[in-house]
Amino acid sequence: MVKSIELLAENILKDALKSGASDIHIIPHEKDTLIKFRLGNQLLPRYTLDQGDCERLISHFKFTASMDIGEKRRPQSGAFSYQDHDQKIGLRISTLPAYLNESMVIRLLPEQKQIPSYQLSLFPSTSKKLISLLKHAHGLIIFTGPTGSGKTTTLYSMLSETSEMVHRNVITLEDPIEKPSEAVLQVQVNERAGVSYAAGLKAILRHDPDIIMVGEIRDKETAETAIRASLTGHLVLTTMHTRDAKGAIYRLSEFGISWLEIEQTLIAVTAQRLVELTCPYCEDACSPFCYSSGSGKRGNVFEILTGRDLSAALKEAKGEHQNYHYKTLKDAIKKGIALGFIKESEYQRWVLNEGE
Repeated sequence: MVKSIELLAENILKDALKSGASDIHIIPHEKDTLIKFRLGNQLLPRYTLDQGDCERLISHFKFTASMDIGEKRRPQSGAFSYQDHDQKIGLRISTLPAYLNESMVIRLLPEQKQIPSYQLSLFPSTSKKLISLLKHAHGLIIFTGPTGSGKTTTLYSMLSETSEMVHRNVITLEDPIEKPSEAVLQVQVNERAGVSYAAGLKAILRHDPDIIMVGEIRDKETAETAIRASLTGHLVLTTMHTRDAKGAIYRLSEFGISWLEIEQTLIAVTAQRLVELTCPYCEDACSPFCYSSGSGKRGNVFEILTGRDLSAALKEAKGEHQNYHYKTLKDAIKKGIALGFIKESEYQRWVLNEGE
C-alpha cells in the first residue's frame, strides 16, 4: 500500500507533465489498476496499482476537483488547477462507472501563452480566414473535431486575441471551465447552484457581452442556448464533436433546430485535426535525442465552411442536389503531404480510417 496518496498523485502528475502526456487514464482491472499516459497518438502503460490505492487515488482527485466522492454509479466531471514550479496546469477530470470500479481520465491543459493568430493553422491563409470570422457582429460559429484535436486551444487563442486587440467583451459559459484565462470572463455551469446553460445565458445577456462562448453543444438544451444567444444579436462561438464540418449542420437538425434558424444564425463551421509533422532532421521516426521531437512536431489543419461553401453544404444537408466541391480536411492533409510538411501516415489515420 502507498503511504501517501497525495504524494502518489503529485508524482503521477509530475511524471505526466515531464513526459509530455496529454491525458492520464486510470483503468480498473480485476486484480489491479493500470495507469496509462497518452503521448501523441499512443496510449502507453506507465504504472500498476492495487485496487485499494486506485480507489484512494480516484477519491483524492475527485475531492480536489470538488466532485461527489460518494457517487460512483453515474459519470461525473470536474476541474482544478495544479502548480508545478512556476507553471500552472489546468486539469479536467472525467469519471465513468465501469464493471469493476470507476474509471478516470485526466486531461492535462498546461497554461501557456496563447498561440499567435498566424500560427493557428499549418497554412497562413487558413489562419487569416479564421481570425476574419471574428469580425462578424452576430451569428454562430461552430468548431468541430474529435477529442484532442486542439479545438479548445484554437478557440481560446482566437478569443484572447479579439478581447485584447479589438477590445470586445468576451464571456464564456462552460461545463467545466477547461482553461482559466484572464483575457475573458468565464462562467461555470453549476446545476446544483441553479446555474444551468439556460439560466447562465440569461444572466450573461444582461452583462453587455460582445462575444459569447458556449463550451460545447452536447444536447438539445445547449443547441437551443447557442441559437438563442446568436439570435439576440451576439457573436456566439461553440464546439461540437462531429467527424467533419458538414456533420455539425446535421447534428443541429437532429437536436430540433429548424432549418430557418440554422440559416439565419450559422456564419461558419470549422473542422480541425492535429497532425504529425515531418521532422526536417530524421524524416520518419525521431530519435529520443532529436532536437525537434515532442509536441512541437504537430500542427493543425482545417476545413472551413463559410460563405458560398456553407450555402452549398446547407443545401446538400437539406437534400437539394449539389454539384459543388469545397475544400475538405482530406484536401488540406493531401496538400500538407505534397509540400512535405505532414507525414504520409496521417492520410491513413485521418482520411482512409474515417472513410472519406
